[in-house]
Amino acid sequence: MAKIDEIKERINWLREFFKILVMILIAVIAGISKLYLDGKFDNILFYLGVFLSIVIIIWLIFLFSKINKDIKKLRDLE
Repeated sequence: MAKIDEIKERINWLREFFKILVMILIAVIAGISKLYLDGKFDNILFYLGVFLSIVIIIWLIFLFSKINKDIKKLRDLE
């Protein structure tokens, strides 16, 4: 039973981290679009935001796969 609780806690922690990353991604994309609409897409912040959004998306995909693995592991234990 302790192993099941440990995996559930890990899934909950990963889900919260996933939510935080999504909120950061939304803020970065809003900043990128604001810079683009103002015509400041030759600014370093624009390209830094694009790079950061790509990194966050890759991180979200990795995190999603981790959550799915833990859910499958939990299903096998029950």
